Amino acid sequence: MKSKLLCCVSLCAVTSIVHAQTSVTLYGIIDEGIMYQSNVNGGKRVSLDSLGGLNGSRWGMTGKEDLGGGLRAIFTLESGINVNNGAFGQGGTPFGRQAFVGLASDQYGSLTFGRQYDMIFYFPEPLTISGLISTVVFSHPGDLDNTANSIRVNNAVRYMSPSLYGFTFGGEYSVGGVAGNTTANSGYSLGIGYSGGPFSIAAAFEYFKNPTSATPGQGFFTGNANGASLLAFSLNKGYATASSYQVGVIAANYKVGPFTFGASGSNVQYSNMGGTLLGQTAHFNNVDVGVSYLYSPSLTLGLGYEYLVGKGVTTTQGSTIGNQHYNQVAVMGDYFLSKRTDVYLAAGYQRASGTSSTGVPAVANFTNQGDSSNNHQFIARLAFRHKF
Repeated sequence: MKSKLLCCVSLCAVTSIVHAQTSVTLYGIIDEGIMYQSNVNGGKRVSLDSLGGLNGSRWGMTGKEDLGGGLRAIFTLESGINVNNGAFGQGGTPFGRQAFVGLASDQYGSLTFGRQYDMIFYFPEPLTISGLISTVVFSHPGDLDNTANSIRVNNAVRYMSPSLYGFTFGGEYSVGGVAGNTTANSGYSLGIGYSGGPFSIAAAFEYFKNPTSATPGQGFFTGNANGASLLAFSLNKGYATASSYQVGVIAANYKVGPFTFGASGSNVQYSNMGGTLLGQTAHFNNVDVGVSYLYSPSLTLGLGYEYLVGKGVTTTQGSTIGNQHYNQVAVMGDYFLSKRTDVYLAAGYQRASGTSSTGVPAVANFTNQGDSSNNHQFIARLAFRHKF
């Protein structure tokens, strides 16, 4: 009897230890604001928005289990939320922000599988003005280079290194998932970064084959559940026939006291286009500069400018399309009521010139919030954010 009692006590102790080494965390952000656009789809628009703020509204679960020897099993499930109607974000995708499982080690890095962010998100994006200050008013027109995280990657295998003397690197491959064609809709991204003292720099490269698919949930641009393509507006709508897409991004930050200065550059290519474009490649180059100022522990101010230029291509009819230029300036003030709750005001002005990808005069477009009916647009957002 005594032996049985000791055995039960031992088993209970082991169970307690295992439980202590496993954790699951529920978390989320609600970022709800009033959005004003001076001219979109033919007129002024005032709307409630919970997806285009400092953080898109979300909830999620993340967990880990200690497997011994410094190895952990990890997972994350994260959904975007449209607070105004309770719908899922990311085109109705239930776990549209992230859904992955894998293994992680402090010594060897992590290997994960599922729907995941690309290397642009993990490396240069936090150092761009869009990442440093955030909100749609600072994001690049149309988010052509994905530095505002408009796109996640399905069917992805991702490796992230540990930090090595300030350097980190990572790589990701999407298998595409098309039956009978192992390379269709497939792609990869690579990233590297360095951070030391006040200086940080990072770069990433991404390439996808057949980025647009007729099947909802497949393809890079059409990877959300509703299959809607991000090539929906005049900035790049005319390039939907591209058989490949690639982007390179480099960004850097430098901190001086309460100031953080940032700059980035990116190149986007829609290659081997069909139809009247006969295999040509459309090029975009974007640069941004800006500064974030920690005025007080509770108040942060931000200012940014960016310029996007598109190189024109020639149709079979002899007309040139896509030679468009965008100038954009934005400001923001963010006041923290507590560590988890803040209010902020952001405003931006954008002006376009040239000819769009559809062959009509270029119009303003703040991060796919809708085409303006003319070449300029003012946008403002007053919002409340709470983290839990």
